[in-house]
Amino acid sequence: METTEITNNSGLSNNMIDKTIHSIFKKGSKTYFYTTIFFPSDIKSDVFTLYSFLRKADDYVDSIPQDINGFNEFKKKYYEGINGAKTGDVVIDSFIELLYRKEFDFTWVDAFLISMEMDLTISSYKTFDELDKYLYGSSEVVGLFMAKILDLPEDAYFSAKYLGRAMQYLNFIRDIDEDLDLGRNYFPESELIKYGLSSLEYGEIKENKENYRSFVRAQIDIYREWQLKAEEGFVFIPCRYLIPIKTASEMYLWTSDQIYKDPLVVYERKIKPSIPRIIFNIAMSLGKCAKILRKKSQINKNPFHG
Repeated sequence: METTEITNNSGLSNNMIDKTIHSIFKKGSKTYFYTTIFFPSDIKSDVFTLYSFLRKADDYVDSIPQDINGFNEFKKKYYEGINGAKTGDVVIDSFIELLYRKEFDFTWVDAFLISMEMDLTISSYKTFDELDKYLYGSSEVVGLFMAKILDLPEDAYFSAKYLGRAMQYLNFIRDIDEDLDLGRNYFPESELIKYGLSSLEYGEIKENKENYRSFVRAQIDIYREWQLKAEEGFVFIPCRYLIPIKTASEMYLWTSDQIYKDPLVVYERKIKPSIPRIIFNIAMSLGKCAKILRKKSQINKNPFHG
């Protein structure tokens, strides 16, 4: 019996599109990937589409050398796509379908692309005020995208932005050495000066180890403060959706703990939780969630039970 594959407007089979998006996401972040697979299938598909779009743009500006032409073409295709053209790029076309279906704010995407452009032209920031624009477009809007995908109330948006912001800031800490290779320092110069540092190059750090340790631990305290603000919004997230989000948050907290103990470790290796650690954490959370749901079900069945 002959079978046919369903195709979309890009002319590619849905199976091929799914494989492309899946591959991009999996290569990008193990923590996000292995937590996302525990979302319900419809949510999981949307998150894969979102992150493949974000990752593809990010890869252009993070490559060595940076692929400026590739990024500009990607951005051009996106704007053509939202004006009705089929770009032929499965990542962009899938994201635009998601954008319209979940009613993303167009300015969020604009802000994201502006932050990616900043990575092409800006290598350092003098103050947090300067960094805020980059943080908004590179991370806070990601929290807003996720809030729309999960159909969360607008009351959750403040915390959603802080979750993106907190995770991005820990990425800066974890990736100090990697970002130096790209010629970047995301930490405000005002923060470095506060701890008697003029750069984060290892040649300077090895002569000022105690100052550096104090600096990194202070940045981790900033991350943790923002993370606490993010967690205030967890009350708005249904238990089944909260598990992957809470797990990702806990894995970031674990990463921050490892770096806090030994701030110099970021020059030796990239600190990331193992896949078994991620899966175990999710399994424990699933068990807790199942108990909560069973208890709620019993209460609903017998509302007069004391």
